[in-house]
Amino acid sequence: MNVFAIFLLFGAFLQTRAIKLKTAVEILLVQSVIISLACLYIGWETGEVHMFIAAFLTFAIKAVLIPYALMRLVRRLHQEKERNPVLSPNAASLAAATVIFFSYILIDRALPGILSRDALAAAVSLMMIGLLLIMTRHQAMMQTIGLITMENGLYLVGLSVTKGLPLIIELGIFVDVLVAVLVLVILTYRLKISFWSTDTSILEKLKG
Repeated sequence: MNVFAIFLLFGAFLQTRAIKLKTAVEILLVQSVIISLACLYIGWETGEVHMFIAAFLTFAIKAVLIPYALMRLVRRLHQEKERNPVLSPNAASLAAATVIFFSYILIDRALPGILSRDALAAAVSLMMIGLLLIMTRHQAMMQTIGLITMENGLYLVGLSVTKGLPLIIELGIFVDVLVAVLVLVILTYRLKISFWSTDTSILEKLKG
């Protein structure tokens, strides 16, 4: 799991530097593939059949369906990209590195000696970096990617602590995530049609 945690942290770190929407979706795709491989590894390690099913569903939904829907939207948005983030890429990367550092300290203090320390620290880091993306990016697509990154972090917590949730619960989570992303894709496209941009900061003009 430690190898997967390292690649996930590296991907999340790159996510903070992504300006082009297509690049951000590609990084998210790789991140989701790594999550599904981690799930497959847990299944192989524990011998639990439902983990193989969960790995297949993770790959099908998070690494195929969601990136496909986001890529289709990116093609329709043409020249849209993150032009005025709250934090510059360098500042966002520094914030991400700080988050990773404090996540390891938090896990070491809260759960000293735990075997899945690296995976848990990576999971907390993913959740916080996803939140960072939501708070510091103006593009609706980037905020959606931040939300999925947070969900990937939560899923990694489940993998590293419980070695996988019951299949029925995971099915419910997958459906919720898929529906939420599809709704966000539709809303983002409607935003583009209405305002000729998917920069959510323009919505502030609607305030009375």
